[in-house]
Amino acid sequence: MSANTDQDAIRSVISDMQAAWNRGDFHGYMAGFANPDIVFVSRGRIQKDWQATLDHYIADYGGSPGSQGQLTFSNIRIEMLAPDAAQLISNYNLVRSAGSQTGVNTRLMRKRDGQWVIALNHVSQIER
Repeated sequence: MSANTDQDAIRSVISDMQAAWNRGDFHGYMAGFANPDIVFVSRGRIQKDWQATLDHYIADYGGSPGSQGQLTFSNIRIEMLAPDAAQLISNYNLVRSAGSQTGVNTRLMRKRDGQWVIALNHVSQIER
């Protein structure tokens, strides 16, 4: 697979995750992450694993239909590091009635069994 084809596949993963979030499908959103061994860093802490990350999203964002808000990833930059590894940096914007968030995601993408997944996700929220 060429670097451009891999980058397109990675962009597709991120696009699918965004669409899943926006329809309130947390399991669909989590399909973009390595399972069970995702390393997720946010708010100065490391989440435990895939299930703990899913539980966090449901607890913090899944109170009622639409409470997850609308998520947009933009300014996506991908650097191929190896045939099975890439670095992705993007901006994110989450608009929701309970409080909007914006910031940067830094992600280590890994190709596992022919599919790109996020192996390491670091979220840096802009403090307002």
